[in-house]
Amino acid sequence: MPQSEIRNPKSEIECSAIECSAIVISHNVAHTIGPCVEALRRVCDEVLVLDTQSTDGTIEICEKLGATVVQQDWHGFAKTKNIGNQMARHDWILSIDADEVLSDELIASLRNLQPQPGHVYALDRITSYCGYWVRHSGWYPDWKVRLFHRKHVEWQGDFVHETLRIPADYQEIKLQGKLFHYSYKDSDDHLRRIEKYARLAAEEQFAKGKRANFAKRWLSPPARFFKTYFLKLGILDGKVGWVLSWRNAQMVRLRYRLLDEIWRGK
Repeated sequence: MPQSEIRNPKSEIECSAIECSAIVISHNVAHTIGPCVEALRRVCDEVLVLDTQSTDGTIEICEKLGATVVQQDWHGFAKTKNIGNQMARHDWILSIDADEVLSDELIASLRNLQPQPGHVYALDRITSYCGYWVRHSGWYPDWKVRLFHRKHVEWQGDFVHETLRIPADYQEIKLQGKLFHYSYKDSDDHLRRIEKYARLAAEEQFAKGKRANFAKRWLSPPARFFKTYFLKLGILDGKVGWVLSWRNAQMVRLRYRLLDEIWRGK
């Protein structure tokens, strides 16, 4: 697997007694990576950042905070994360995104934890949308399994949403404390991601041989709005809930339009 220079500076930042490796994938995330790494250094005795050619100072920030930085080619979310898991010093992996920060309560939960075989551990993630903490709209509650043993659990998925392949008999334990997710800087950032993820989703459906029929193109968008705003209680998020519901519908409409274009181009 392609890999170049590894940087591993020394640091005097407090580390935890539990043996686990934090894995983070980064690309031009200087605006969020600092708090992310700082929090992880309070929990794990190894923070491994796989950076995919950042040019905005991300690498320097990680080095300064004591993370190990690996320059890594991009292979998609799942494959790149699995590469990082195999590079780690420990078998227990804490997988965190570059725009996520452990709360003090969650740090305490992790520091007091003794991971057990046959278990995975879920974190209570809450997302900030342009400075507003979304508590409905299908965005919360949002429990994510992020602590697992790499010999039995791995990432899967080739396009948009990577998921963990977890043995059926494993028990999921929910930990106390929030995982703060600083996902969208502003409205334009959200629109750019909508286009990106809609295209990736269209490519994924094309690869599976699926087509955009009339019902999907014209009925799915309003159905998605209704589901987000009413069934998922987006209405309780006020103006933000309306925006998220409307843009969810836009993303569905764009996905099927792009899927149709891919088929016609083929």
